[in-house]
Amino acid sequence: MPYDFAAIEAKWQERWEKEGTFNVSPDEGKQKFYCLEMFPYPSGTLHMGHLRNYSIGDLMARFLSMRGYNVLHPMGFDAFGLPAENAAIKYGVHPYEWTWKNIEKMTEQLRSMGCSYDWRRRIATCHPSYYRWNQWFFLKFFERGLAYRAEAPINWCPGCKTVLANEQVIEGGHCWRCGSEVTKKKLKQWFFTITKYAQELLDSLDDLPGWPEKVKIMQRNWIGRSEGVRLKFDVPSLGETLETFTTRIDTIFGVTYIALSPEHPLVLKIIDSSSDGERIRSFAEKIIKANATIRIAETEKEGIFTGFYAVNPANGKAVPIWIANYVLMEYGTGAVMGVPAHDQRDFEFAQKYGIPIIPVVRPEGSELAELAHAFEEDGIACNSGQFDGLPTGEALKAMAEWAENEGFGKREVQYRLRDWLISRQRYWGTPIPVVYCDRCGVVPVPEKDLPVLLPTNVQMPKDGHSPLPELEEWVNTTCPNCGGPAKRETDTLDTFVCSSWYFLRFCSPWCDDKPFDDEVHYWTPVDQYIGGIEHACLHLIYSRFFTKVLADMGLIRFREPFQNLLTQGMVIKDGAKMSKSKGNVVDPDDIIKRYGADTARLFILFASPPDKDLEWSDQGVEGVYRFLSRLWRYMEENMEQLNKAALEHVAMDALSEPRKRDLKRRIHRTIELVTRDIEVERQFNTAVARFMELFNDMYSYEPKDGADWALLREAAETLIVCLSPFVPHICEELWERLGHKEMVVRQPWPNVDPTALVEDEITLVVQINGKVRERLTVPAGLSREEIERRVLDDPRVQRRLEGQRLIKTIVVPDKLVNLVVKG
Repeated sequence: MPYDFAAIEAKWQERWEKEGTFNVSPDEGKQKFYCLEMFPYPSGTLHMGHLRNYSIGDLMARFLSMRGYNVLHPMGFDAFGLPAENAAIKYGVHPYEWTWKNIEKMTEQLRSMGCSYDWRRRIATCHPSYYRWNQWFFLKFFERGLAYRAEAPINWCPGCKTVLANEQVIEGGHCWRCGSEVTKKKLKQWFFTITKYAQELLDSLDDLPGWPEKVKIMQRNWIGRSEGVRLKFDVPSLGETLETFTTRIDTIFGVTYIALSPEHPLVLKIIDSSSDGERIRSFAEKIIKANATIRIAETEKEGIFTGFYAVNPANGKAVPIWIANYVLMEYGTGAVMGVPAHDQRDFEFAQKYGIPIIPVVRPEGSELAELAHAFEEDGIACNSGQFDGLPTGEALKAMAEWAENEGFGKREVQYRLRDWLISRQRYWGTPIPVVYCDRCGVVPVPEKDLPVLLPTNVQMPKDGHSPLPELEEWVNTTCPNCGGPAKRETDTLDTFVCSSWYFLRFCSPWCDDKPFDDEVHYWTPVDQYIGGIEHACLHLIYSRFFTKVLADMGLIRFREPFQNLLTQGMVIKDGAKMSKSKGNVVDPDDIIKRYGADTARLFILFASPPDKDLEWSDQGVEGVYRFLSRLWRYMEENMEQLNKAALEHVAMDALSEPRKRDLKRRIHRTIELVTRDIEVERQFNTAVARFMELFNDMYSYEPKDGADWALLREAAETLIVCLSPFVPHICEELWERLGHKEMVVRQPWPNVDPTALVEDEITLVVQINGKVRERLTVPAGLSREEIERRVLDDPRVQRRLEGQRLIKTIVVPDKLVNLVVKG
């Protein structure tokens, strides 16, 4: 029979579905394993990046199930948010219709890949049964003081017409979604107080040995812990006090200016009090319009002198107050003490504007010459009054204590991390469950009234702005407190709220009276999480924060959501990431239709290690297809003899011929190495290479008797079982044709026979006083005593020992013998 992959794949997908093969429930008698890939946005159909992610996850889930674990492997859809809404607007379809159509299409595609999901657990975050719990969590966070509303300067994307969290502004100040240049606006927004968990988020990264170090470094840098001193600088002419934060209080005597962010509250008072106020206002407004990322990048430093001075509390000297483009209100206090001699950014600013540069730290053992650039290393305090001569470490401690004693400083810890801005001015999202009452103010919606349903009978504006504020019948409501007129919040929740806890919902998606039931205690935390590194400072930090809060609420018993993390590389074609704009997209449906799902899966797993970028190759796909076709033809041509062969595997000690022993050894060496490749190394490409080597040995093996066919059957069964997590459909079919009644997916992973791994002969290195002198071929597995005897009896070794006295013999079994001699 020809290799009819379409019929084979349809047959087994139907059977898995009919028999509920991948449906799982808690089983206290088995060790659980929760395998999860990041769920997709249903803004379109699956692309090759999805196919790679889900092929990796499905391989892991199938393998671990065969290893005896009770594997939870669910799938759902991150269905709210801008991707789906923008795509719907582009094609003139309502987001509700567009999203659900894509959910069904993507489900069909995932089924066609043969993914081993428990489809009973499918969730879609745009369904009220899910997003009501987003609202419930919001209310619980609000009760605990972790959700609040405040006016703040925020990142505004004109393309998406909504605010963005800091983490969503990338690549020189552009929106992470549409690429528009982000500007600043001042709006009242809702926030989650993630900063309350900043230190734990930082510390518990050390509890994640199964995470890539690069991801942990990215998170540490984003959280950005700094130990320093908050300092007060009086501004007598304005009757104000400025606060700055510094990690280098040892340089306070070198402060020659103060730089303010244009958004700093004192700037407005300066403008009102200055005769040059309009020029200062114009400069500040120009800088505010620029993107924050651009402002702090290595670009030209710009500033304007305000005409006002602050007093340096360390020495009483007046220092000019400037407004500078490189100072941001959201970092520190929005005011920076300028120390040009010891900060390169300040040095460049001072040089440009003729501000004095006063060294207060010199290299140990020398004086500072005229500075060509800032001296930023540790050294010895100088020009620092009573602290002269102190090494930097001592000066930091002494000056911090002095500042606290004198009342102008306080030691503290600051973080780069800012509270999570969660409100979005878009339609397609979870309604925020609060109303605004003129009498009662901000009033949470009672839990009994959840969910606050997102109206779907709306006309979508083509420019992307939200229709909710104009939907009077929805906006106008009554206050839960006083019964008077009130208005609903028309902002919706950031879609990252949906994805911050979805892994918990998978444990019991049918639960309708709480977000999840007691199954969560069996399945969680997630044992293996798989997804893109682009979410390192977005979804992964938010999920970790959510997990810690829910643990504090007593809802779960762990504080880290994902024990192990695999970040797969991108799919590249023609030297660039696949994208429609570049015209280098390969449609997964076309590949599956032409070559089959097994070919697509195997190419993806074989072409590159999972954490590296994968270069798409049409020739590579065809090569994998030829391998599967050769395997099929070989099995078909030899099926009669294989089915007649003895079912009992032939023991290694019953095999006398070297060729038989070599094939037996190859079988068990393959099991050993492939198990390590998948379970320990996560190097699936090398596992595929080992399968191909085993098949080549089978293909070239010439059977002569019943023992040969029994060995070939063992090799074939081993290959099919071990290959099945990679290409499940063809393996199920071949397994059935070998006469097995139970599906291959139900088979245990094969065990290694240690006796089959022993080499018949080994090459033993013989050293004399540590230098290699001979190589001897001896039987493998000899005792130390027998190895020593054979080496010393060898004529070549005896000749080398003539005239020398043997002092000691060091034997490393199966590897080397070192003879220690004296002349």
